[in-house]
Amino acid sequence: MRMHTGKKAFKCEVCDLKFRDSYNLKRHLMIHTGEKPFKCEVCDQNFSGSLKNHMRIHTGEKPFKCEVCDQKFSGSSSLKRHMMIHTGEKPFKCEVCDQKFRVNESLKKHMTIHTGEKPFKCEVCDQKFSVSERLKRHMKIHTGEKPFNCEVCNRLFSDGESMKRHMRIVHNGEKPFKCEVCDKKFSMRGNFKNHMKIHTGEKTFKCEVCDQKFRDSYSLKSHMRIHTGEKPFKCEVCNRMFSGGESMKRHMRIVHTGEKPFRCEVCDQLFSVSESLKIHMRIHTGEKPYKCKVCGDKFSCSKSLKTHTMTHTGEKPFNCEVCGHKFSSSSILKNHMRIHTGEKPFKCEVCCQVFRERGTLRKHMKIHTEEKAFKCKICGHKFHRSDSLKSHNMTHTGEKPFKCEVCGQKFRSSFSQKSHMRIHTGEKPFKCEICNKMFSYCGILKRHMKIHTEEKAFKCNICGKMFRRSDSLKRHTMTHTGEKTISM
Repeated sequence: MRMHTGKKAFKCEVCDLKFRDSYNLKRHLMIHTGEKPFKCEVCDQNFSGSLKNHMRIHTGEKPFKCEVCDQKFSGSSSLKRHMMIHTGEKPFKCEVCDQKFRVNESLKKHMTIHTGEKPFKCEVCDQKFSVSERLKRHMKIHTGEKPFNCEVCNRLFSDGESMKRHMRIVHNGEKPFKCEVCDKKFSMRGNFKNHMKIHTGEKTFKCEVCDQKFRDSYSLKSHMRIHTGEKPFKCEVCNRMFSGGESMKRHMRIVHTGEKPFRCEVCDQLFSVSESLKIHMRIHTGEKPYKCKVCGDKFSCSKSLKTHTMTHTGEKPFNCEVCGHKFSSSSILKNHMRIHTGEKPFKCEVCCQVFRERGTLRKHMKIHTEEKAFKCKICGHKFHRSDSLKSHNMTHTGEKPFKCEVCGQKFRSSFSQKSHMRIHTGEKPFKCEICNKMFSYCGILKRHMKIHTEEKAFKCNICGKMFRRSDSLKRHTMTHTGEKTISM
């Protein structure tokens, strides 16, 4: 009769929770006493109540089916919780920030954010956790235990949730969580929730040291390691320590394994980190979200903008140990060092010409393809490269935005300005490998090399005489035309 009347006559003396019958009260009391008399014969785990639901983990039985999406569950309580996804019901509310939850357990875990309570401590490294599940997962870092095996690729995981996540992302490509604002889809609920904060601008997690705010507790936790200097993640190969797990994974792929799991859907190029793929995709989309506040130039990544900004500030923190020349980025210094080493690792497959930089090879390849995709809207002249078109346009506008700080002379490109500066500095970075003579410009070195090779590439169309240099041919031609050279 109590089932129909709703009367709960049996009260727990510890927490005041009430029950309809003595059996349920007795079973509840085991939570307080810690008594677990029921043992699973398969995995030896002990329980305070019925083993029926637990056994379904081993048998795989899922008798409870959702009528909305057909998803199946091993227990009725799991189905009940799942139904709240469809109904949107969240009966448990946080009294501090008004956030709502589907289950009381989630609310309890959430409350530890406000209280700062971390009652679960790791006996190995003293790290503390707000919930026991996180401590259990953390312990597997120390034990190396990975009991969950992916049936597709045999990869091992320390917890079932990580394996499920792996299945969704890598093998199934499943993305069940969709943003209603921008239609972006996500494979994980946590990522979806964090993404939504981009639209709302919500940043509820604040650093007590520097007041910087974050969208989620994980980002705040990672940030705090900047202040504490803590680096709990260790590379098993080289023993290098990292402040974040993702940083360590990235390190493993780039330095040790060479694994490149991120593939471009357009050109099939592979990448070791997702950020590199994201930046690469902007080559195909043409997206350049980073804009220079000084000159308005746009860039596909923040690093390129940062390097570019140094052309305006004059900052050059990277110093060449050989000649003392300074550079605005480490990559430019790396390319410069090849002048001293003579290294030219980039080879043209058509004519076998070698280059110091990959970008120079790409530009060179357009000579063979004869591709001139960049057309001047004023005179119709075509160019292989966008920067060549940009410089050409300045011949029409008369614009010369790059100024020499020494003599005030202005130039159309930063390259011309840099080359001009060698007049003032006396720098001669280009060396002849035969006679060791030094030159300010690469073009002058090339002309000089013809003295050693005796190459005469410039031919007079009137008398057939050959010359090493174009200016020598030009002067010679005037002897046929009668044109007089202008003496300075």
